[in-house]
Amino acid sequence: MKIGFIGLGNMGAPMAANLIAAGHEVTGFDVAGVTVPGAAQAGSAAEAATGAEVVITMLPNGAILRDVAAEILPAMAPGAVLLDCSTVDVESARAVAERAAAAGLGALDAPVSGGIGGAAAGTLTFMVGGSEEAFATAKPLFDIMGQKAVHCGPSGNGQAAKICNNMILGVTMIATCEAFALADKLGLSREAMFDVVSTSSGYSWSMNAYCPAPGVGPQSPADNGYKPGFAAELMLKDLGLSQQAAEAADADTPMGARALELYRAFVEDEDGRGRDFSAMLPRFEARGRD
Repeated sequence: MKIGFIGLGNMGAPMAANLIAAGHEVTGFDVAGVTVPGAAQAGSAAEAATGAEVVITMLPNGAILRDVAAEILPAMAPGAVLLDCSTVDVESARAVAERAAAAGLGALDAPVSGGIGGAAAGTLTFMVGGSEEAFATAKPLFDIMGQKAVHCGPSGNGQAAKICNNMILGVTMIATCEAFALADKLGLSREAMFDVVSTSSGYSWSMNAYCPAPGVGPQSPADNGYKPGFAAELMLKDLGLSQQAAEAADADTPMGARALELYRAFVEDEDGRGRDFSAMLPRFEARGRD
């Protein structure tokens, strides 16, 4: 398959490399001039999209996605599919899908879960919004870049699934870190805390698979000085998207709103920038009750 790939950053580059390794013809473009071995290098986003059956984008935010879409949609051949793997606001995803449909193109919003490691290993999970026809076209590519692709419904629903999932993740990580800090001050060992909670009603992915306490449970960023597997500023971005969506949908999400406040303080006013989102644990350890 001829594929255009726009956005060759920490996630996009390994995803493109996996497609090349599987035998696909990839033409890449990145504003920073990043290249991927085996990919043809385009001089612009529109050039990367020209002649492609599928154009994949991995971009920082909805505003940039809208700008890139305005550039590439006129260059894409009728029937081609725009596969956006960025995490953006639902409104931008749906606006781009509408523009694509008006141009006779397919469009999928397919944000990912699994981080840089999952991108490199080809084990990402894709949450996909868009038509069944476009999903079927992209399915062989999902199978190369990831371990699972869930079709969540019409355009925008992939983004909706991603931000709802990550709102849960942000809230549960904060609660997990709070509980460890409380256990410390109550004289309960972290190992005992983990052994109980990981097999009791408090278990969660944040506790069982990504424990924020170093030396406890499976290996996690906590065991590597909180170097990011998923950076706190990315969690801040996703929580911001969740609250933007909640406001637009008139949904009451007080825990999501509070998690956004805490991660904003952690990233913007404290030492959270550049650290894993589980580094909330040392933050709570150092604090007393206000």
